[in-house]
Amino acid sequence: MSKKYVYLFKEGNGKMRELLGGKGANLAEMTSLGLPVPQGFTVTTEACNKYYADKKSISSDILKEIFEALEKVEKESGKKFGDPKNPFLVSVRSGSRASMPGMMDTILNLGLNNETVVGLAKLTDNPRFAYDSYRRFIQMFADVVMDVNKENFEHLLEAMKKAKGVTGDTDLDGNDMKVLVEQFLVRYKELKGADFPQDPKVQLVEAISAVFRSWDNPRANTYRRLNHIPYEWGTAVNVQGMVFGNMGEDSGTGVAFTRNPATGEKVLYGEYLFNAQGEDVVAGIRTPKPIAELKADNKEVYAEFEKVCDILEKHYKDMQDMEFTIERGKLYMLQTRNGKRTAQAAVKIAIDLVNEGMLTEKEALLKVEPGQLDSLLHPQFDPKALKEAKPITVGLNASPGAATGRVTFTAERARDLKEKDGLPVILVRQETSPEDIEGMVVAAGILTARGGMTSHAAVVARGMGTCCVAGAGEVIVDEHAKHFTVNGKKYHEGDWISLDGSTGAVYGEKINTVEATVEGDFDTLMLWADKYAALSVRTNADNPRDAKVARQFGAKGIGLCRTEHMFFEADRIMAVREMIVSKTVEEREKALAKILPMQRDDFYQIYKEMKGYPVTVRYLDPPLHEFVPTEEKDIKALAKEMGLSFEELHATIIGLHETNPMLGHRGCRLSVTFPEIAVMQTRAVIEAAIMVKKEGIDITPEIMIPLVGEPRELQYVKDIVVATADQIIAESGIKLDYLVGTMIEIPRAAILADEIAKDAEFFSFGTNDLTQMTFGFSRDDAGKFLGDYYDKKIFAQDPFAHIDIKGVGALVEMAVERGKQTRKDIKLGICGEHGGDPYSIDFCHNVGLTYVSCSPFRVPIARLAAAHANINNPRK
Repeated sequence: MSKKYVYLFKEGNGKMRELLGGKGANLAEMTSLGLPVPQGFTVTTEACNKYYADKKSISSDILKEIFEALEKVEKESGKKFGDPKNPFLVSVRSGSRASMPGMMDTILNLGLNNETVVGLAKLTDNPRFAYDSYRRFIQMFADVVMDVNKENFEHLLEAMKKAKGVTGDTDLDGNDMKVLVEQFLVRYKELKGADFPQDPKVQLVEAISAVFRSWDNPRANTYRRLNHIPYEWGTAVNVQGMVFGNMGEDSGTGVAFTRNPATGEKVLYGEYLFNAQGEDVVAGIRTPKPIAELKADNKEVYAEFEKVCDILEKHYKDMQDMEFTIERGKLYMLQTRNGKRTAQAAVKIAIDLVNEGMLTEKEALLKVEPGQLDSLLHPQFDPKALKEAKPITVGLNASPGAATGRVTFTAERARDLKEKDGLPVILVRQETSPEDIEGMVVAAGILTARGGMTSHAAVVARGMGTCCVAGAGEVIVDEHAKHFTVNGKKYHEGDWISLDGSTGAVYGEKINTVEATVEGDFDTLMLWADKYAALSVRTNADNPRDAKVARQFGAKGIGLCRTEHMFFEADRIMAVREMIVSKTVEEREKALAKILPMQRDDFYQIYKEMKGYPVTVRYLDPPLHEFVPTEEKDIKALAKEMGLSFEELHATIIGLHETNPMLGHRGCRLSVTFPEIAVMQTRAVIEAAIMVKKEGIDITPEIMIPLVGEPRELQYVKDIVVATADQIIAESGIKLDYLVGTMIEIPRAAILADEIAKDAEFFSFGTNDLTQMTFGFSRDDAGKFLGDYYDKKIFAQDPFAHIDIKGVGALVEMAVERGKQTRKDIKLGICGEHGGDPYSIDFCHNVGLTYVSCSPFRVPIARLAAAHANINNPRK
């Protein structure tokens, strides 16, 4: 049997979403419910994929099905496509299986031409309506199908209104509309060099092709990438009989929600217009009326609409977003879908639907998208102010939230300005380094010209809950001149700018922000999430402040404590530098002895905040050159402070330089070369644990050795750790358990995981580096070319933002299986940035990890994503 590409609405149902798209499936479902739906048919998503496979052409077998379906719908309506006496008109709309509002195209009133418009005018005895519909169709067809900017027609409409001395479209009469149609047809021919197509079947085929093409337009591609919608899904096309809201004052059109999409309140919310078509409501040409006023305007229609809303919400068990038309007093439903809503509304609606007995707790959890929770946890722009602002450039949405402040270019200046008057600052850098931490802490937002989603700026900002836009390539930073340039315009230190970390937009002005709010319903949702999740959620935290925030957000431990971040504090950086420039073991141990009490106190404070939950401490990881200055003036100042000659210190710093430091002397390699570093860090970890244990907090420290690629590396460093830890524990007289494990971040480690597991009591997948090494991409520089990969369909999404299941995921799965072969009870976690990404968390659940670890402000997102993963695919 040959494949079917076209389905009548009455042939489909709501379960056929993958084939009919969301809109087509819902139209079919509403038809089966007996609701007033103008009939039509759906051209499937498979037809869209075939269109692209056939080099953007609709095959003859699909065309045959389209016209056969059209004939059936014509017969049911009693009208004929292209009939001058009784014309059948249709709308052509997109409809992918995932809702993509506003991303693709729609065409109304298709089937009108120079003859059918005359017939429509006579049939309805309403020339104004007929010619108004035709002029709308010409403009829409030209814009959507023929790529002619609609402004070419808008100015003719405005000129007509001006000539007639009126302000509204509805003030123009039938003759005016007829003249406009003639002007539109002339303008179309001038622009396209051909007459406007008069054959309705040609119009239909061109319109369906245009909707298929819109699946690949830039805004649709961007939306899909941001929302993880695969390109391969394709879009369906819905061809539906027209009903008209512009037939007079007893006709109208509107959009409504069964609940308030901003607050979640259980009240009908929406707008409508009489004597209008759908585009008028959304275009803002006329001011719509609130839906509540329809009750006074037409009591019977409002009562029927309320009844339909109740039927749809109970049927779909969710808030519905509906489009409707009233034609001569009769209600028609054109669309329904689960409505988009704010995070605040999503949480409230989910809880309310459980309380109303409509949903189970599990079903309610699935109604809230994990990524939405970001906006509950971070400041956002005032919606009215944002509407009037235009971005000057767009970078990567590296850390969510909104920030407005004065431009600064150095960490010191950021601190000084903030201390001076308390007003917010935005730190603007070419790229950040660990030395910028002081400025990053006080900044309201961070903007970098370079770097990706896992760059230093992005990772640190997410950890602190600070808004960050990274990799804004159009931003040219001149730190010395104290300005940056975007498209020729300069922004100086002290100028106000604003950042949207959720979209990557940068604004060259001050935009007011509103603080985030978390209410009681949020806590209820999180309790449900933990109840149904299999994965535990930890946090990446390097200090007591972040640990406290993470605990408040429900983290069940720390999965990554990066000890090097502690080294950059002003009170210890000198001791670290002293350790680095030491020439002998004795000198190095002397410097490390200064660092030990600081590290020990850090761990003590963190353990206290975590109150017995596990803490995984990663030993020193970055190359040592990151801790020393590079500018001559800074080297001279440091040499003076350390009692060294400039030449001696400069030679040491030059000696630390590496061609590729990310693959150089870092991670476990530092402890192999300088075992005394591992000794000091072990003392700090274990002594702090003994201190809190004496205070009644039972802690089991987890010591993580980074960048292991060879089993003997881990054996060597573990021997040092165990010898040091066991001696301290024995001397203390306190019983203390601890674990030693490793990060799996080198592909070779994944391959040799069975051997490594002989010594490793846990694996934590460092997927930032694992992705970098698997692809051979620098995570700080990949942003320069990944845009081309998206445009050319090589990549669908950023592998640093969402785990690459085929490649990196295969290595993770291999390491999990091989590790368990050696050590059945091995703990398995992930501590890369993927640990806070819902798409990646789903993979982590399916592959059998024990926990995910993410930045503090992503903990609630991870908790909800973990629940989604287990509800959708329960662990056995």
